[in-house]
Amino acid sequence: MSHDARLQKAVLAELNWDPSVPAGHIGVTANNGVVTLSGHAGSYAAKYAAERAAARVDGVKAVAEQIEVQLEDRFKRGDEAIASAIVERLAWDTTIPADCIKAQVEDGWVSLRGEVRWHFQKDAAEVAVRPLAGVVGVVNHITLKPRVDVTDVSNDIRTALHRSWFFDGDTIKVSVDGGTVRLTGSVDSPHDRMVAERTAWAAPGAVKVENMLEIA
Repeated sequence: MSHDARLQKAVLAELNWDPSVPAGHIGVTANNGVVTLSGHAGSYAAKYAAERAAARVDGVKAVAEQIEVQLEDRFKRGDEAIASAIVERLAWDTTIPADCIKAQVEDGWVSLRGEVRWHFQKDAAEVAVRPLAGVVGVVNHITLKPRVDVTDVSNDIRTALHRSWFFDGDTIKVSVDGGTVRLTGSVDSPHDRMVAERTAWAAPGAVKVENMLEIA
């Protein structure tokens, strides 16, 4: 069995293992470590779960996602109803600063805009919206407020990376220009690449992360 055939089999097994993924409606192909997902999902949350499940399989270098969201009848909502649900959901989330994020909804696609202090707050807003009924996609345009205390950002990120058991030695290089953090070097898997990026985003003063890490 070829490497791509084994990888395809492993991804299919992972999709079937994850109960949040509608594996029966998703096709998988693999080519030189790049996995392509096709088919359809009954919600945007299910589509996102499929992409995450594929990315965490050992040997996957990248995921090309071609899944179409075909909402089940019980999840269909008008744009006004979706917008109202988003306002209420964000208001209930204690990790998101009050009245700092605006949502626009068009044909089920949600655009989030606003300004927050931390990247985890930007992520939290998207996480809150993703599973709502009627949503077929989310575009996150939320920006981060620039901070002035960026002098030691590079060292702080290196220290945080070395604390993690995911990373060993100096395989990751960190450079900082203003609030932009650039990660270069190599990691073992897409999951490690994602963990490294999340670590960089946690640094005070980081307003943009350019993840240029390669999968070894």
